[in-house]
Amino acid sequence: KSDSARSKPEEIQKIHLPAPSTISESERMQLSGAVSSWYDSLLKKGIFNGGIVVAKGGNIIFEKYQGQARLESPDPITSNTPFHIASVSKTFTAMAVLKFCQDGTLSLDDAFSKYFPQFPYPGVTIQTLLNHRSGLPNYVYFMDELGWDKSRYLSNQDVLDYLVNRKAELKNIGTPNTRFTYCNTNYALLALLIEKVSGESFPVFMKKNYFDPIGMEHSFVFTRSDSARVPLSYDYRGRLIPLNYLDLVYGDKNIYSTPQDLLKWDRALKPGVIFRQEWLEKAYTPYSNEKPGIRNYGLGWRLNVYPDGQKLTYHNGWWHGNNASFVRMIQEDATIIVLGNKFTHAIYKTKYLCSSFNNKLLPDREEEDSNRVPGGATKK
Repeated sequence: KSDSARSKPEEIQKIHLPAPSTISESERMQLSGAVSSWYDSLLKKGIFNGGIVVAKGGNIIFEKYQGQARLESPDPITSNTPFHIASVSKTFTAMAVLKFCQDGTLSLDDAFSKYFPQFPYPGVTIQTLLNHRSGLPNYVYFMDELGWDKSRYLSNQDVLDYLVNRKAELKNIGTPNTRFTYCNTNYALLALLIEKVSGESFPVFMKKNYFDPIGMEHSFVFTRSDSARVPLSYDYRGRLIPLNYLDLVYGDKNIYSTPQDLLKWDRALKPGVIFRQEWLEKAYTPYSNEKPGIRNYGLGWRLNVYPDGQKLTYHNGWWHGNNASFVRMIQEDATIIVLGNKFTHAIYKTKYLCSSFNNKLLPDREEEDSNRVPGGATKK
């Protein structure tokens, strides 16, 4: 090839999303009215600072934006404003790993140590990382407990190095696949696995293989170079929450996106677009059945599994003042996405809207449990 041919940028292989399904005007009006009433009573009148998109069959039936990305600036939040989606990022990490499994590059039963031979935790597999059954302790706590210098930003590799080199000092190491314990370490390690298999950094890999092909023009994995262009984070009183030493670890968090971009992600997860049905079913299978109740976890997805077989697939997120809710009613082909950068519990009440699409999808008790971490940061 000539030098000019070699230097030509790679052409993006676009992923063609399914066209929106037909929705009657009466159904659109009925659903829009229900969502509008919920929004007006709960978000509009509160401290909500963010955006919401609700869709049926890929058709946006309700969309609103409120507030400023940076409270000291008059510039309003728009459909192009990217928000830190916190643990909703896990849905991307999980599905990227499952794509490698679908292609035969990885197997769910592979030990993590197959790819990182120094990793001294027998029984920890790709699947137990995905479904939070690895038994590993949470880096959000143990890096501080082991004396990490908080003036230095932590990396995913640092997390792995501490797990390897300071295992004897770690507390709360469980036996793999005995119980569900939501743990951000799992997804920080999965991001390293993606980098190992792809040979690319996680931010580059996600942009090249998911964000650009799907057309998610305002989505990216945060790096320090993005600091000047992202919305700031605020507590419920509007006080700024600055970045801290945990803010460059990715895989478990650190994707920025918009409600419209997440709707594209939802459409990309239709059978046959990227994933075969069997792999989507694996993602949405409940793997933690040791406790009674409807709440469960799949491979990167929270689940409500109702006694009659109805299922709700979703993920929430909470990091600093950013919180997010990404709710997918797969059987009903309906989606609710709410993102904000000024913390409010109201965002987690999105599941109350699900009964407007199917009256059997009643919410369970509030899912506002969180992992509180040093420096006033909060993560879910």
